[in-house]
Amino acid sequence: MLITFKTVFPELSDAEAEKLQAIASLKTLREGDVAVPQEYDMEEGRPRRTLFIVRRGEIEIFRARNGFLEHVASRYENEILGEEMLLEPEKVHHVSCRTIVESEVLVIRRIDIEALLQAEPDMARKIYRQLAMNAYQRLEGEDLIRSHTETDSLGDIEVPNHAYYGSQTERALRNFKITGLPISHFPVLLKSLALIKKAAARANADADNLLRKPNPSLDLTVGDAIIRACDEIIAGNQFLHSQFKVDVIQGGAGTSTNMNANEVIAKRARELLGYPRHYTAEKIVDPNDDVNMSQSTNDVYPTALRLTLALTYTDLTAAMETLIQAFYAKSEEFSHILKMGRTQLQDAVPMTLGQEFRAFGVTLEEDIDKLDRNAPLLGEVNLGGTAIGTGALASPEYPARVIAELNKLLHTDMKATHIELRQAADLVEATWDTGAFVLFSGIVKRVAVKLSKICNDLRLLNSGPLAGFGDIRLPHVQPGSSIMPGKVNPVIPEVVNQVAFQVIGNDLTVTIASEGGQLQLNAFEPIIAFNMFQSIEMMTRAMKTLAEHVGGITVTEKDRERLRLRVEQSPGLATFLIPRIGYKAAAAIVKEVISSGQTVKEVVLAQGIMDAAEWESFMHADNLTKPYRPKH
Repeated sequence: MLITFKTVFPELSDAEAEKLQAIASLKTLREGDVAVPQEYDMEEGRPRRTLFIVRRGEIEIFRARNGFLEHVASRYENEILGEEMLLEPEKVHHVSCRTIVESEVLVIRRIDIEALLQAEPDMARKIYRQLAMNAYQRLEGEDLIRSHTETDSLGDIEVPNHAYYGSQTERALRNFKITGLPISHFPVLLKSLALIKKAAARANADADNLLRKPNPSLDLTVGDAIIRACDEIIAGNQFLHSQFKVDVIQGGAGTSTNMNANEVIAKRARELLGYPRHYTAEKIVDPNDDVNMSQSTNDVYPTALRLTLALTYTDLTAAMETLIQAFYAKSEEFSHILKMGRTQLQDAVPMTLGQEFRAFGVTLEEDIDKLDRNAPLLGEVNLGGTAIGTGALASPEYPARVIAELNKLLHTDMKATHIELRQAADLVEATWDTGAFVLFSGIVKRVAVKLSKICNDLRLLNSGPLAGFGDIRLPHVQPGSSIMPGKVNPVIPEVVNQVAFQVIGNDLTVTIASEGGQLQLNAFEPIIAFNMFQSIEMMTRAMKTLAEHVGGITVTEKDRERLRLRVEQSPGLATFLIPRIGYKAAAAIVKEVISSGQTVKEVVLAQGIMDAAEWESFMHADNLTKPYRPKH
């Protein structure tokens, strides 16, 4: 112990180090202790009450951020943990600690060291100076990440000790710095990958390498450990999710994504079997031979994409339904508000504002049906076809087994009873065919086009407040100008327009990427996946945002009067006089209205075509907005 104190605090004399040793206790901490038992106050939300000096092992510092558990740093032999208890005694910390492997630490209580340092001011200066130097070095980036060497078919590569991924993921991180978005941005994709890996482990349950029990003290097979690791990912373990780091856009037809999953699952399975995750002394759980058994990226990755779409498109349809109901509610509210319809931005014939809003809902409702009717195409998978659809390295029974297991998991664990996976009729064709993605993306684009047109209409109807249409009033959600006081812009329809533009572009990318496939594989599925996932995610959020906004649309009593007056002033109203006076005479009235500035009502009454009572009966909303032909 004395050597440790002299190493950590090199300025201390032997006598001073002995005094420090006298107030310290030696503790052994189990692997995986979270918050390095709570009695030591090493969890977030509390000030530090103990100082740790690591004698052996590894202690990880991590924090929760945006729903993820994020690695901050690690402390190793002869390093200090919890020095903040002296430097900032009452600071509440936002990080926690856990042991990565079994670790041995020297523990000093704050109350004891404060008493000692108060009595020994010389010693206090030396210790505070060293703590300050340590903090400065870390701020300067000298607290380097520790790593270990892993070997793959290309040779050796350094991988951070704290990582759950391995060599192939590390290579992908260095090669693909494209979007800055890791695949963990799409958590349902991670769950889909884990579901497939779990189903594969079940389908291969009787294989010798999965039946191994590497740790004699645990009655746990390799297959069981793989399944448990998959369960943690499926359950949404944010720490494991944060280890899926490869960029969403990558070369290799998704190999980096598949290997990221294989490596994380393998390393977590090693921990569950009682070994450190980067244990390399002997084979415990191998990402290729064990986790990827009977699989290839070329059947796992497209199956995961289809499964992710099948699991997430229902979020889009639910958001569509919410927006549709918002439009229908406004249709009822505005059912008796008479206004002019417009074609080519010119007056047409009267309608109710309710009819206009109902049409918005109807056009979107049609596409829920189209999405639902085409979703079964996503259930046709090539799982079991391995590399090119021939089933190389998989047993003849495996394809049927793994799909059956995956369906069980979807229906029981995920409660996704709307999904029924089935083996493609021809696995060779299914390995390169991306037609289902093109079709599904096209339907999402169709929704985007309709939604954008609706937002165009909302912006026009809201235009003004004095120099525009002014048919409706959108909710005021933020000031609209840095120079024009009081200006308010239709920012919600504008942002939804932009989402639609992005989705339309995404669909073109999906189309080109699908066409770009060659021979027995399409290498461009990552860009297909990214664009489709992004489209569904953005459209879902846009629909929810717009639905809330639509609920706040209003029409004042003054607005209603103005809309009716516009109907009476509009030359378009003369259309309804055709059955009574003929097209030519009606056209003459239009010309007079335009040239004189009179209303249609004034001209009709002046020419004796109708009297006042007839006019009021004629102007009833039911006559002007439903099938109706005035008598001659």
